[in-house]
Amino acid sequence: MKLNYKQTFFIGLAFLYISAFWQFYDSIIPLILQKTFHFKETLTGVIMAMDNVLALFLLPLFGTLSDKTVSRYGKRMPYIVVGTLVSIVALLLMVFANEQKSVGLFIFSLGIALLGMGVFRSPAVALMPDFTPKPLRSKANGVISLMGAIGGLFTLLAIHFLIPQQENPKYMPVFIAVALLMLVCLAILMVTVRENKMTPVHDVEEETKTGGKLPKDVKKSLVFILAAVFFCYMSFNALTSAYSRYVERIWHIQGGAFAGSLLVFTLVAIVSFIPVGIAAEKIGRKKTILCGLVILTLVYCLLFLLQNYSAAIYFIFALGGIGFAAFTVNMYPMVVDMSKSADVGRYTGYYYTFAMAAQIFTPILSGMFLEHISYKTLFPYAAFFSLLSLGAMIFVRHGDSKPKQKISLESFAADD
Repeated sequence: MKLNYKQTFFIGLAFLYISAFWQFYDSIIPLILQKTFHFKETLTGVIMAMDNVLALFLLPLFGTLSDKTVSRYGKRMPYIVVGTLVSIVALLLMVFANEQKSVGLFIFSLGIALLGMGVFRSPAVALMPDFTPKPLRSKANGVISLMGAIGGLFTLLAIHFLIPQQENPKYMPVFIAVALLMLVCLAILMVTVRENKMTPVHDVEEETKTGGKLPKDVKKSLVFILAAVFFCYMSFNALTSAYSRYVERIWHIQGGAFAGSLLVFTLVAIVSFIPVGIAAEKIGRKKTILCGLVILTLVYCLLFLLQNYSAAIYFIFALGGIGFAAFTVNMYPMVVDMSKSADVGRYTGYYYTFAMAAQIFTPILSGMFLEHISYKTLFPYAAFFSLLSLGAMIFVRHGDSKPKQKISLESFAADD
């Protein structure tokens, strides 16, 4: 059995422009809020956290709704099309609001954009497991992750080349570039991904024996793996949200010099996405994830021991890129492999709910340590939650791939 790379590529177009949008959101929206509308840091932070708050409710809701949808266009595509078009229109309204300096219209348009993204994110991500056999999902998710990284790079390049280096630059070109990317990718997706004409993956387990519910041992594994997701993102997002300030306060590095290490991390992660998916086929997802978490924990410890910003940091962040890729590529397939074909969207919502919840809580919790104790608590904090994630993964007994297994109908079964 081989992965259909062409089909996976087209399915991954949705994740490509989702990542492009969020890179735009994280990079440009705070600048507009502060430079155009003169919002203070706290209010800006509250608004920037709204995407994660909305995601807690919208992602599981629309993931579940898409599971139950029956239409001539499939069960995921109606949400993808409507949500994407709503987000594109909202982007264009935001351009107009920024140009007119209309804060009310801008916040309204931003809210509509976040709502539109929430409508289709889970259905879009669920497309991959819908049409990919369980043993191949880590490899497929490596391709999807790579495309997401390309989407983020597209936005970064657009920002670099389309926004002039001046005090009050025009952001319209980047708005339009991201909107056009979303529109073009959606058009290609609609032409190439015809859900009702594709062959979905079906479970062959006897659902009547459990009444359609997860067995207790599988449910236990699901709880532990969602805990591992939560703890890992508590760890990782504490680092990403405070790293630039840590570099300035502890290592006394000014300006944007810190970005070089983050760039190394990102590039190594991109290169690693597909290899770690292949590795999971050889040794299993759980072992690959455990290796990734051990590497991440080691990275946090090495960063804590580092006395200044030196060349060693690039090697450490390169290790971090490999560790993060090993984790993120394989966690989502483990979650949806515990689902049945009828509720992949719901389980996709579970995965993102726990990931988003961590991204809401960890800047607050880690910020308390940074403010009231010391910035030197950052890496021990990250290592602590990374170890908790590692501990939770040890108790996971289901959702793993089956390396060197003879492929049969059993490969499509829900339980491993």
